[in-house]
Amino acid sequence: MKAQSSGKWPIRTAAGVAVAFGALTIVSGGWVLFGGTAAQEAAGNVVPFVLWFNFLSGFAYVLAGVGIAMKRRWAPLLAVALAAAIGIVFALFGLYVFQGGAFETRTIGAMSLRLVVWSLIAAVAMRHVPTKHSAGG
Repeated sequence: MKAQSSGKWPIRTAAGVAVAFGALTIVSGGWVLFGGTAAQEAAGNVVPFVLWFNFLSGFAYVLAGVGIAMKRRWAPLLAVALAAAIGIVFALFGLYVFQGGAFETRTIGAMSLRLVVWSLIAAVAMRHVPTKHSAGG
């Protein structure tokens, strides 16, 4: 019994982190997008395409987390796609900064954290959630 339950912790952890990360992303992004002038001023020099990507991806984070928890075979693929999309948006953000665009330094940390977290979630999901039907059914 103990061996079975110890094998579940990576999936439970990845799913929990994904859902929590998604919820926090939706709340924080929604606050800046829809919280009025005070929220926007507090956020500083946001980069609109990064802000919208992060806000909308929060919903996909929650979906991926639920899928991982339920061991749905599409969930690892969604996690990988999210990690890749974050990497692409981060690279585009880098290009934007290189071209002289205004930004907040904390965006670099936030995007780095997202990329690391989703790369780890994707790795756990790919390892512990089957992506194909087993031969026996």
